[in-house]
Amino acid sequence: MGLLRIMLPPKLQLLAVLTFGVAVLFLENQIQKLEESRGKLERAIARHEVREIEQRHTIDGPRQDATLDEDDDVVIIYNRVPKTASTSFTNIAYDLCAKNKYHVLHINTTKNNPVMSLQDQVRFVKNVTSWKEMKPGFYHGHISYLDFAKFGVKKKPIYINVIRDPIERLVSYYYFLRFGDDYRPGLRRRKQGDKKTFDECVAAGGSDCAPEKLWLQIPFFCGHSSECWNVGSKWALEQAKYNLINEYFLVGVTEELEDFVMLLEATLPRFFRGATELYRTGKKSHLRKTTEKKLPAKETIAKLQQSEIWKMENEFYEFALEQFQFVRAHAVREKDGELYILAQNFFYEKIYPKSN
Repeated sequence: MGLLRIMLPPKLQLLAVLTFGVAVLFLENQIQKLEESRGKLERAIARHEVREIEQRHTIDGPRQDATLDEDDDVVIIYNRVPKTASTSFTNIAYDLCAKNKYHVLHINTTKNNPVMSLQDQVRFVKNVTSWKEMKPGFYHGHISYLDFAKFGVKKKPIYINVIRDPIERLVSYYYFLRFGDDYRPGLRRRKQGDKKTFDECVAAGGSDCAPEKLWLQIPFFCGHSSECWNVGSKWALEQAKYNLINEYFLVGVTEELEDFVMLLEATLPRFFRGATELYRTGKKSHLRKTTEKKLPAKETIAKLQQSEIWKMENEFYEFALEQFQFVRAHAVREKDGELYILAQNFFYEKIYPKSN
């Protein structure tokens, strides 16, 4: 461009710049169209695969074993919170599904909307509970908690999840939207081209780093009620805590992901047999890192911590962390710097009536 400015008259220089700008906009538009087409193709393929399974089921007739074995009649739902190492953990499930003989299904909602319409809730509950061909099944997706009991089902799925320090999660998501990660480095992200750091965003009062953006882990655990998504709702916080204790089998934290994996292998071996060894010594294909992430300054953290929203999200995080550490303390012991799972520590006695 410097050579053009020397050789071309001003009008031609301006024309060249405008032409270049139009070309860039055209290319960006084409890339966006290609991404949309790829998404449509993936959804079409998924629908086709579902139809094929349903057609085979219709042609072959109902399965002779109408009732599944207890070990096979199990569904796990991982309603993953964005940027909590959810892709890293899910890839462990993908790596193990063939060996451990279960199915993994990604719940892909339009525009990653975590709230389903009422009719989609009905469809989803019906799929999960009656789709025998996909059992045992591991469902994962960015959806908020859905209470299966309100739909009258007899057997509810097993819910698990992982959460993260709320500020660390927001920082990771902020840079992810701008630079992506090492999982799909070529994919253009929504905020690509915005070079503003997280510190600069907070200092300028930007919308992408506002305290309101911290409000995510609470509503994901609270559910599909409207009050769950009212930012700063104390009712939502208490409902999220209630669901975590009463509706979730286990909730881990990103900072202690290996211990979470180890506990799942010990308690749900049908799905997670071999998970700990894979996490520790495998090819680490499940690891994923956000690109160009810069740690926030102390002043930035202090400013966010002044907000009531951070205080509520942090209260929920500390609550989840305390619960996880309590479960872990009663399930493992440390020896020579290594954790190991406790063997069965209960037995039955005084069994009556006595057999002859």
